[in-house]
Amino acid sequence: MSATVSTNVPRLKERYNQEVRAKLRERFGIKNDMATPRLVKITVNMGVGSAVENKSRVETAAKDLAMITGQQPTIRKAREAISAFKLRDGMPIGCAVTLRGARMWEFLDRLVSVVLPRIRDFRGVKDRLDGRGNYTLGLAEQTVFPEIELDKIDFVQGMDITFVTTAKTDEEGYFLLKELGMPFVQRDAAEGKKKKKSS
Repeated sequence: MSATVSTNVPRLKERYNQEVRAKLRERFGIKNDMATPRLVKITVNMGVGSAVENKSRVETAAKDLAMITGQQPTIRKAREAISAFKLRDGMPIGCAVTLRGARMWEFLDRLVSVVLPRIRDFRGVKDRLDGRGNYTLGLAEQTVFPEIELDKIDFVQGMDITFVTTAKTDEEGYFLLKELGMPFVQRDAAEGKKKKKSS
């Protein structure tokens, strides 16, 4: 696995401790430091729909996910049978990883500083959170990660990346992730475009 975890304090964790935490407390009037929103974990999930026809694709996706995250994924299996999709109960249909601690911080750092800028015509990610301060980002293919060698991939596979925070509101979660480098589409610019269309 090419993604390794160093013994040094991750850059983004240090930034959170030294800068972001104070900004959050000031912006939202938080007096108790323990109540300051923080990032708890990142889950990366690959749902491999084509595994119904080809079981080995889940194993291939798991290898790619291990390369990307530096952690061995767990295999997800179908919980019920759906005959219309030729899906049997217990059939492997995907893989997932839950990142915490230093590995979580280093994955986020690589994602916002290296991976997302590699996407063609990238203009930022949507800023819709889940109503509880958590955010899910979808990527269409694994090839945007530099750990994946283009000439060695068997098939293109997308993934969902979920950022779980302790934020009580979407506004807190948005501000936390934005301060950590998440390249959200500028809200002011998006609102300006809406006004132009309506006028």
